[in-house]
Amino acid sequence: WDVSQGNHSSCQNTVVRFIVTPIEYMDLDMMSVLIQVKLWRVCDPAQDQCSDAEVTLSPADGRLELVLFHPAASELLAVASVRGLQVWDVTRDTALTGKHTPVCARFSLVFSYFTLSCLTCLSLSLQCVQGHQANRDSRILWVKDDNLLTTGFNQVILKFTIYLNGESVIDCFEVNSTDLSLLLSVSHCLTDLSTRGTALVPKLALDVSCCEVLRLLQLTDNFIVPISYQVPRKDFHADLYPDTVGHTPAMTAEDWWKGENKQVLTSQRSASTSSSPLSTPSSSAAPSRSPSSTSGLSSGFLPSPSPSQSSRAIQNMLGPSSKFRHIQGAVLHRDTHITNLRGLHLTTPGECDGFCANGQRVAVPLAIAGGQIAVFELSQPGKLPDTALPTIQNSVNVADFCWDPFDTHKLVVAGDDAKIRVWQIPKGGLTETLTEPECVLRGHTEKIYSIKFHPHASGLLASSSYDLTVRLWNLGTGEEVKRLSGHQDQIFGIAWSPDGKLLATVCKDGKVRLYDPRKSTLPIQEGPGPEGHRGARVVWVCDGKYLLVSGFDSRSERQLYLFSAESLASGSVASVPADVSPSTLIPFYDSDTSVLILTGKGDTRVYTYEILPEAPYFMECSSFHSSEPHKGLCFLPKTECDVRDVEVARAIRLGKSTIEPVAFRVPRVKKEFFQDDVFPETAVWWEASLTAAAWLSGSNGQHRKISLQPKDMMPVSEAPKEVPVRKYLPSSVYLEEKTDEQKKEELLSAMVAKLGNREDPLPQASCEGVDEDEWVSEELTTHTHTPQMIHDTL
Repeated sequence: WDVSQGNHSSCQNTVVRFIVTPIEYMDLDMMSVLIQVKLWRVCDPAQDQCSDAEVTLSPADGRLELVLFHPAASELLAVASVRGLQVWDVTRDTALTGKHTPVCARFSLVFSYFTLSCLTCLSLSLQCVQGHQANRDSRILWVKDDNLLTTGFNQVILKFTIYLNGESVIDCFEVNSTDLSLLLSVSHCLTDLSTRGTALVPKLALDVSCCEVLRLLQLTDNFIVPISYQVPRKDFHADLYPDTVGHTPAMTAEDWWKGENKQVLTSQRSASTSSSPLSTPSSSAAPSRSPSSTSGLSSGFLPSPSPSQSSRAIQNMLGPSSKFRHIQGAVLHRDTHITNLRGLHLTTPGECDGFCANGQRVAVPLAIAGGQIAVFELSQPGKLPDTALPTIQNSVNVADFCWDPFDTHKLVVAGDDAKIRVWQIPKGGLTETLTEPECVLRGHTEKIYSIKFHPHASGLLASSSYDLTVRLWNLGTGEEVKRLSGHQDQIFGIAWSPDGKLLATVCKDGKVRLYDPRKSTLPIQEGPGPEGHRGARVVWVCDGKYLLVSGFDSRSERQLYLFSAESLASGSVASVPADVSPSTLIPFYDSDTSVLILTGKGDTRVYTYEILPEAPYFMECSSFHSSEPHKGLCFLPKTECDVRDVEVARAIRLGKSTIEPVAFRVPRVKKEFFQDDVFPETAVWWEASLTAAAWLSGSNGQHRKISLQPKDMMPVSEAPKEVPVRKYLPSSVYLEEKTDEQKKEELLSAMVAKLGNREDPLPQASCEGVDEDEWVSEELTTHTHTPQMIHDTL
């Protein structure tokens, strides 16, 4: 598997064992239960992996157990089965040797540079010695030139092993150069997960700049964990890195069979040449954890990688991570809340957001006859009175409503009677009930689903209805200017593109459609949408390159789908499951940070994602949980955010009886600097860039951008670089032996420090004494107190 890309080779048979040739890293050899050996060519990450094996060998010698490439000859493969051992030239698809039956059924084999050995048969019948007595798995390894090291079991106890399959311990030993029978323990690594297998990374892939001498890959049930062993030295030391074996084969399989003996050319290591095709000093697969040493250390091994290397290794293995992954949502102080809300309408249609807000006020529907709407000023928080409040009397039930983005006093309401009413809120808020709208838009023949303002043109409104049409309105003239058709069922949601040229819709008929209203009344593109029919929402993301649809799958589970705006017919490019809930997730997308925030009516959880224009597309961040269900969220302009506290978004949360501001912050250390990496210049979308008439005539507008940086703050990108401070003292401080006299002196100094300076005067010395003549010189006599004297005294 290519961990960074997620590619894998497909094999129709069950894989028994697979290895990678030490000469060329792109050859992969597999054995299957159909008694075949398949050789695969692993392609570069940018290329598609071939589904067919390059070479297939059929030894026809029973179940295969082990395969091993020759370390010096190219295309030379040893294949061991339960019946025998063969050496194959994979370029000619022929076996170079006959069958050699070993003594035991299960064994391990290993190549030297000139011969082939198995656990009980060395050099193909040249020598034969007694191996381990137990009939269980064994391993064999060449060490120190012509010596063999075997691991296995005897009849009673475990003889020797490096790791146990299923265990959480990995031991590291050093072979003594003088006494080969002596194995010195180097490290006793306690892993977090059970080990299913291990593999050594080639020497050329090690990071010699940090004195890494060994790197092990641990295979667990779900992860591949790199474990690094390092020597605690500051600079490159040549004594730790003798010349190591390179990647160029020394001979061919035919040359080896004819009797030639050549070694692979060595490669010299230095601090300046510490990179390889597998690793670089800046992006090497450093360990994600360090082995914990619980036994005596030998040869100076110190398996403790730096945190920066560990984080880079985890990032390389798991893919990119979002800088907003730790985003935190928090409800602001109660002083900013509006409380004691009564009579809220909690059953608005699914296409409606439930309430709407701008930077100054909030509109909330009430469960009162006549479709009444209450308007609250955000600048006047506190407890509302128990008496009746002034409202907007819409005369019919509210289907959907929204504020004009370019006029904070204009509220547009769509009703069940297929009419759209425009209301003008006086400055300072409602002081009396409004009964007459500013104008009424008529044209739809059925109930209206939803309404959306154009992002650039002032006074241009889009509406969808049960009559299966989408109509555009000019509020300045009160007339219908466009009518879009092509829908076959209920329209769940509509959304304008960021540049205002296109209009996207998602429909109950399972289609996502794109319209260019100025050119055609029919969709210019359409493609498959969510399979569920319970509701959906659509929003543009990634600068208008993609459409994000929040809907349901065929099992009525909430899903997020990402569609390319250039090819809707090809279907979604990515999807993410959410959870099971009856309400549709309502999305909010921040174009400055590419952060997507979603929640549903009646939910207590707010989901957060960062959307990328390339794989993996969705990067999940921390979620915000509320203590009680909410009606929904409505987000305010970026100018309402507290950039000094790294607040990237602010929303208004409607609860059962409260309106609460919610701040979404990114935790940062250097808050004294302006975090310009999360606060780019933002578009002033609350100012119109052109009129509705200009847009209809073919013009396009663009919002100006402003910086959110306060004048007294410096960008973090321009902050002075701090010299790294060593957090921990060197080990020599802790390992230094102290004499008894030093320990006594330290103890005495600590006691004196607690008691204070012994030379200071006592507190009694500062008190004023009694003169000598005031002392009484008479002898004190004992007096007997009679009851009468006690009574007189009382």
